[in-house]
Parts: sequence; C-alpha cells; structure tokens
Amino acid sequence: MRLWDISAPIRSGMGGFPGDSPVSVTPTQSLSRGDPYSISALALSSHTGTHVDPPAHFVPGGLTVDQIDLSILNGPCRVVRLPDEVEAVGTSEVARVPTDTSRVLFRTRNSTRWRETDQFFEDYVAVAPTGAEALVRRNVRLVGIDSLSVERDPTGRFPVHHRLLGAGTLILEGLRLADVPEGDYDLNCLPLRLERGDGGLARAILLAR
Repeated sequence: MRLWDISAPIRSGMGGFPGDSPVSVTPTQSLSRGDPYSISALALSSHTGTHVDPPAHFVPGGLTVDQIDLSILNGPCRVVRLPDEVEAVGTSEVARVPTDTSRVLFRTRNSTRWRETDQFFEDYVAVAPTGAEALVRRNVRLVGIDSLSVERDPTGRFPVHHRLLGAGTLILEGLRLADVPEGDYDLNCLPLRLERGDGGLARAILLAR
C-alpha cells in the first residue's frame, strides 16, 4: 500500500509562526557520550510544525485538542492541487472540491517552498474568508493546508479561524504535500493528547485508496 508521510520533521531551530516559542531539542543523555541510554528534552509551541487547531484555539469554551472527535481527523479525504499562481483559497478554489467531501487538504505552492527551507515565509498561500465561508457551507469537517497558518490576516482579527472553528470545522496546518498527487486518500492523523490543549502536534499520513 502506498503511504505518504505529510508531517513536518521537528528539529532545533526550525521555523515557526511569528510569536511562537522557538524549537529546541536538547539531548540530556546520550549513548555517544557513554550514558546508558539516549533521551532528549523538548521545548516548543503546541502549534509547532504539523499540528491540529481545535475550537479552543480561538473559541471561548470550545473543545480542546484532547476533547475533539478523532474520527474527524481520520478517514477519506481529498487532496486538491492548486496552481502556483493562486494567492489565496477563495470560492473558486473551493469549487474544485467535490461536493461530498468532508475532509480536504489544499496543496499550494507552499509545499514546493518547504523543500527549500523549514523557516517561516510571510507570503504563504492561505484560505481567504470567502473560502472559509464556502467550506462551512459545504459542511467540510476538516480543512488542511501546507502553511503554518490557515489564514494570512493583517488585521489581527482572524476571521478564517473564527469561521471554521466556530462551525466545528477542525484545522490541520503545516502539511508537507509536495510529493502528493491530487486525488482521494485515507487520512490518518493523531494529535498529541495534551490536556486542555489549544493545539496539538500531529503525525499525519495519507494512504492511497
């Protein structure tokens, strides 16, 4: 069975969304130093790399990452490949999603850039408010994208997060989709079970259908 790992590798110094805690992976015991075993200390944000945004990330009283329905993150999904000239996922891009799709992952030009760097870049492709509205109207339950944030909002009001999470639509960010052709897959994704977590680092894979 063909399998694609669409998760970002975690390493010290990797880029994060501006304002997030820097990532540090520090060995505290090491076989190479003569210790009886190897073990590392981790310091990072709950939204590092590939991660899930639960409603509690933006919605007061919303479900936290340990409370969300994991069935939303696992099951049939559609990968939609958008042309490199697309600047944002709006209504016309959402129109490319089959009407019966409950999980959609958008592959944009971001994925190609992740091959060159794991540092944050500001001109990433994201979902526009019109796209978020169209996705909610289609009853999409999971929206994934190959950027560290599902939206790029200079106002600081975050309308895309509020619209999606307010409707109970989960968000999967930081995907690596450069090698994944457009089509139908089975998604397996499990975020860390962080108690009362506002986000959860995740390992996500796609299986060919």
